[in-house]
Amino acid sequence: MNEHDTIVVKIARRTLETPEIVCIEFRAPDGALLPAFDAGAHIDVHVAPDVVRQYSLCNSPSERDRYVIGVLRDPASRGGSIAVHDGFADGALVEIGVPRNHFPMCPDVRVHLIAGGIGVTPLLCMAEALQAQGRDFVMHYCTRSAKGTAFLNRIRQAPFASRVAFHFDDGDASQKLDIDAEFSRIGDDEVIYVCGPSGFIEWVCAAAERAGIPKHRVRFEYFNAKPVDTSHDGAFDVRIASTGQTLHVPADRAITAVLADVGIDIYMSCGEGTCGTCMTRVLEGEIEHRDVFLTDDEHAAGEMFTPCCSRAKSSLLVLDL
Repeated sequence: MNEHDTIVVKIARRTLETPEIVCIEFRAPDGALLPAFDAGAHIDVHVAPDVVRQYSLCNSPSERDRYVIGVLRDPASRGGSIAVHDGFADGALVEIGVPRNHFPMCPDVRVHLIAGGIGVTPLLCMAEALQAQGRDFVMHYCTRSAKGTAFLNRIRQAPFASRVAFHFDDGDASQKLDIDAEFSRIGDDEVIYVCGPSGFIEWVCAAAERAGIPKHRVRFEYFNAKPVDTSHDGAFDVRIASTGQTLHVPADRAITAVLADVGIDIYMSCGEGTCGTCMTRVLEGEIEHRDVFLTDDEHAAGEMFTPCCSRAKSSLLVLDL
């Protein structure tokens, strides 16, 4: 199947993991096997008309009969989490995309999984896969409290439970994660995977930098875009390389919206630079990157960007379209 293909699944079960986190289990309506996925994969979920959101799969990749996601109810979201919590009922049919993976695991290295809150979902899937492969790993799971910890019982009953340390903000100081001490013990060939709120990821990345861990050994995935100050946004032009057509992008419009006006539809999903679906090559011009998908090195190279949210520093961008 193409990565942009969609399928219809049934909500087989919904469970409140915590008062704010709901677990949704999808199955094929006819009981057929679902497309395979690897640890770290996510699916696009059509949560409402014209509203598509990305959610990491948190069950074992060996399970072909179901997909499981965990969704945090976020009052500050753009409506996706609220639609899932309030509108997804047992037995309902939902359109989803086939699994895509922008957060794959490295083979044959020791792994450190560091989860913050709902960021546990892709890392839980990784833990399942690492255990099945007999690989060495440790997992640190940071949450506000035991009551607010999703999948707590599942992890405590898992075969890899002894590899997981829980860290609760409201707990005793002795059980909180000493990130500097943890990173001081990491070997030269070990890799860190971190997922959670942007502030949590930045905290982990800063600790890795203090420990002298190279950036390529710290892998992360954001659930939400970073806040961006748009008050100083200006207008610029984009040129379509294949036709020479030049389009004006006003200060208050996205590049993808301007392209859509003239019939150039770039497939996108999140609309905020987290999923990488709309990635487009830039042939000329200076990019103002606003995504959290590309790495720092990829930003510096200036060859690819996310037109759903990123803009131009120069007066013109020439797009490979």
